[in-house]
Amino acid sequence: MKKIEAIIRPEKLEAVKDSLGKFGIHGMTVYQVMGCGTQRGWTEVYRGREYSINLLPKVKVEIAVPDHQVEEVVKLILEVARTGEIGDGKIFVSNLEDAVRVRTGERGEGAL
Repeated sequence: MKKIEAIIRPEKLEAVKDSLGKFGIHGMTVYQVMGCGTQRGWTEVYRGREYSINLLPKVKVEIAVPDHQVEEVVKLILEVARTGEIGDGKIFVSNLEDAVRVRTGERGEGAL
């Protein structure tokens, strides 16, 4: 099993959610986060003072998937979330040692 963490633009969340749903993935955790990378924010002027905004709003989507679905899910997120501009986000894939469904006690891929 793998955990896929995708940090994307907030306006792309619904499209990613819809695409994952069509693919058969309905379980996910979504966070509103702030971050910076290559984009480094921007500078604005407010009441004559210049200030820098370097932490930008993003959305983090976490999904647990079986090993055989990883490449398809990553490709799907890339296709839907990409605008081609700086600030599109990142996708991280890491190993999941185990998963347990609290309601039934199922373990492993059956818990997903």
